[in-house]
Amino acid sequence: MAADPTTDTQRRRGDKRDRTRAALLDAALSLTRERGFERTTLADVAERAGMTTGAIYGNFRNRDALFMALAERQWAPIRPRFRPDSSFAEKMRAVAEALLAALPERREAAVGALTFRAYALTHEEVRVQYRDAMARGYETGAAWFRTLVAADDLPMPPEVLVRVINALIEGLLFQRFLTPELVPDEVFYAAFGALAADSRRPA
Repeated sequence: MAADPTTDTQRRRGDKRDRTRAALLDAALSLTRERGFERTTLADVAERAGMTTGAIYGNFRNRDALFMALAERQWAPIRPRFRPDSSFAEKMRAVAEALLAALPERREAAVGALTFRAYALTHEEVRVQYRDAMARGYETGAAWFRTLVAADDLPMPPEVLVRVINALIEGLLFQRFLTPELVPDEVFYAAFGALAADSRRPA
């Protein structure tokens, strides 16, 4: 069967767009690490990527949208692997293991993650975008728990649980980076183990 030239052209265009976005995000990453978010301009990003500002506007609505995409790429959700039939306690241990495995990658991105949060605190449009992205993540996580864990096995409603787990992840990561001597691996296991222990506590 002959290849569909229209589909092939669309694929090439899609590949080119993906490469362009990746190059722009790489440029934004290096610049924000050097200068911070406040002092990084679209012209700087375009120049670093070897493109025009038109290439940026062809992929991102504005500078804040570019920064938001960069934050989402550098701090993507941690996805543990476990058997669907595993207990809630086993799932929580898998979360701790996945978090510990992600430490080297997250350590490299930690300064950028913190400076982006500081930027979002002082730029309301970015804060709202960040809030909306987190809300979507919470909805996905809650639906995931409803599918894989019986409600009676959860220590709290799934909508609350995903927020608690996210807060644990964020807090453990940054405290580990700041004070590694005070937050060894067993603290990670204990934190998520406590959630599992609470799920077994009689009502």
